[in-house]
Amino acid sequence: MFASVVIPTRDRAQHLSGALESLTRQTYPRDKFEVIVVDNGSTDGTREVCTSFMNRIPQFRYLYEETAGLHAGRHRGMKTAKSDILVYADDDIEAFPMWLEGIAEAFCDEQVVLVGGKNLPKFEQEPPVWILRMWEKDHQGGRMLPYLSILDLGDEVKVISPYCVFGCNFSIRKSILLEAGGFHPDAMPPDLIRYRGDGETHVARYIIEHDYKAVYHPNASIYHIISSDRMTEKYFVRRAFSQGISDSYTEIRTKKARSFLTNYRFHLKRRLLMTLACIRRDKIKVGYFKGYSYHQEQVMNDLSLYDWVTRKSYLE
Repeated sequence: MFASVVIPTRDRAQHLSGALESLTRQTYPRDKFEVIVVDNGSTDGTREVCTSFMNRIPQFRYLYEETAGLHAGRHRGMKTAKSDILVYADDDIEAFPMWLEGIAEAFCDEQVVLVGGKNLPKFEQEPPVWILRMWEKDHQGGRMLPYLSILDLGDEVKVISPYCVFGCNFSIRKSILLEAGGFHPDAMPPDLIRYRGDGETHVARYIIEHDYKAVYHPNASIYHIISSDRMTEKYFVRRAFSQGISDSYTEIRTKKARSFLTNYRFHLKRRLLMTLACIRRDKIKVGYFKGYSYHQEQVMNDLSLYDWVTRKSYLE
């Protein structure tokens, strides 16, 4: 089974080098996969890093995508990929040696359309106690911390919710991704944050709605590099702000709401009154609410943004 590994990146050459290095150690035959790095506007040494791996990874391609946004990089990689099996990874991962082997094994079941595995943290420094507590096992023995995109569901192959397949380790059949209309906007440069959407969450939702099969395979696993600046309250607040934007985006699309434009102020005031009672001193919840209300107001005041949010597809 041939696989296309797609890694969108922007200004993280040092992390990208580690990700590519891990791909040189795969147990999967080298003639069975290609690697496509999509540079989404980097100004650092990303191109040079890619050049250094072109002789070490036989089927390697570097693409420059000037359109801003993670979805643009993901779609460029998809359109270029030779395989129906798309293996999406972030530039700050380090793949297990059996990563691609585990993914290929999971896709041997023709009913499987989406595959994930462990996303284990590789902390750059000792994390604070409050993060370790958030990363503790639950009553079923699993661990999940979405704000850091880390997850561990054990050592057995199992059918899972597509929502448990995070974007840093997200393998999907191209035919299903096209059927879903591609990805929605995700990470954006700070000056374009209002154009953020719900990313791969839309694809996961589509898979659920159509009763398709998602699988967790413990060999299809990675380490996710957790930098020191992500182990701070400030980062979690910023991440919550982004999640608020994403949830506002999803809500507006779900309503397809002309009524959104007319009833916005009433709903925002009601949500404010309901939320103030619970956010109190919780800065992360406050961050989330600020992101949600910011996006709602931005869409209310800019019909072109409303048109962007409610677009049928972002493939072009």
